[in-house]
Amino acid sequence: MIKIKNVSKYFGEKAALKNINLEIYDGETLAIIGGSGSGKSTLLRLMIGLIQPSEGEIWIGDDEISKMTEEQITKVRLKMGMVFQYSALFDSMSVGENVAFGLVEHTKLSESEIKKIVREKLKQVGLEGVENLMPNELSGGMKKRVSLARAIAFEPEIIFYDEPSSGLDPIMTNKIDELIIETQRALKVISVVVTHDMVSACRIANRIAMIYNGALIAVDTVENFKKINDPRVKEFFRVID
Repeated sequence: MIKIKNVSKYFGEKAALKNINLEIYDGETLAIIGGSGSGKSTLLRLMIGLIQPSEGEIWIGDDEISKMTEEQITKVRLKMGMVFQYSALFDSMSVGENVAFGLVEHTKLSESEIKKIVREKLKQVGLEGVENLMPNELSGGMKKRVSLARAIAFEPEIIFYDEPSSGLDPIMTNKIDELIIETQRALKVISVVVTHDMVSACRIANRIAMIYNGALIAVDTVENFKKINDPRVKEFFRVID
């Protein structure tokens, strides 16, 4: 479980997040929504340990990470998989090398064992036989799938998705949403999806949390979220009415 307790984050005098309290449960998919500059990406960076909160605590299972050293956080991150907004693949590496990167860096597995895992994970995301392709030979949707294969190579307990449908057309967005759902069912991990796409959030999530001007203004199931009579929430739902 992820537990965020009384977390605030300041950049200078600006409060990016204000007293956030949130629990994310084992086996659920939580979508974190909000407009540009709302603070949702800052919250994601805090949960990954890329930045530290100004106040409060962040628990990843039994580990409180807010005051950890980089070396300590690196060990906790081995429980996490990350799918970045723009895939963040290494252009100079093949698809197979990209997927294998974390395994090469952080395990003592043999080359043949790593190649087997790479093949399995690429198959799991619907990309068989592409190990030798380069990232510039892939479509945007394929890059997202490779990024997910890399994220699940470690058998993580948590997968974070940063704007997974950004830059994709509606058809490919649907496919990525289906892939997130399929991955969740197969691995039974915690999935945290940061998005401004309300349609995707409703499709993939068990619960939705909304950040507005740095404050957490609503957390509920998809069905209950649709009934919230707050103009800030209702504005987001106008796109799918």
